[in-house]
Amino acid sequence: MSGSSRLVLGIESSCDETSAAVLSGETELLSHVIYSQDVHRLYGGVVPELASRVHLRTVDDVVEGALREAGVTLDQVDVVGVTAGPGLIGALLVGVAWAKAAAWAVGKPVVGVHHMEAHLFATQLEHPDAHPPFISLLVSGGHTLLLWVPRWGEYHLLGETRDDAAGEAFDKAAKILGLPYPGGPSIQKAAEGGDPARHRFTRPLLNRAQQPGDSDFYDTSFSGLKNALRLRVRELEARGELAAEVPHVAASFQAAVVDVLARKTMRAVEQTGCRRVVLGGGVANSRALREELRRKLGKGG
Repeated sequence: MSGSSRLVLGIESSCDETSAAVLSGETELLSHVIYSQDVHRLYGGVVPELASRVHLRTVDDVVEGALREAGVTLDQVDVVGVTAGPGLIGALLVGVAWAKAAAWAVGKPVVGVHHMEAHLFATQLEHPDAHPPFISLLVSGGHTLLLWVPRWGEYHLLGETRDDAAGEAFDKAAKILGLPYPGGPSIQKAAEGGDPARHRFTRPLLNRAQQPGDSDFYDTSFSGLKNALRLRVRELEARGELAAEVPHVAASFQAAVVDVLARKTMRAVEQTGCRRVVLGGGVANSRALREELRRKLGKGG
């Protein structure tokens, strides 16, 4: 750590994880501590009130752990950054209140950070060359956004979900299939032994007649796909075939979601001429999504 580098304490509490990190300069990560809330597994999804209460119990230890791991004290920090939204309001309040109180106590500034914009910048920690211009697909439990980013600070929203976010769709699909929360990793694991072509699910808002400028050209929708899954599961249960078909159903559902996301992203690539794509959000960890985008982008992406 350079003696002249600015030290930043970052705090995140927008959903079901309490996280804190200490950063030196722009990209030197000195520490990163995360507390993941297992209580939501009982309900198959995040319960906002429970999330807020767990944040209250854990934020002190998480921040203290990050400072200790970085070898610094709170009064050595130059600025405190905190997720200010979007997110679960009660969960956000815990992080914001802690950050404001801590910054006031040591006389340092506090900066509210936009959750989605942070996903874009976070990519540079692992990929320093991930700078604009690029297309960004931000997919999580709460958001599905397709952006054109010609330069930092200039963000053009091309499309978004009209109902469920992709991550929410995976969570609900996992619950329907009797798989554990969080849904994305569970669906991915179950799909490893499945045939993605065995059960044909619709690809919402992917009409071949759509043209640039149409309201649904870039938008996504997953509520109908989720309902189609529920109906298929009922059919299989009625025939006593569900247990054997879970891997195939999971693989087919995952393929449908990935196909929609990848094809919508490629529409943006074709319209802008930019072949650099940045993924962000929890669903960006989907191996199937990354592989499909790599395949579609080819050597030039």
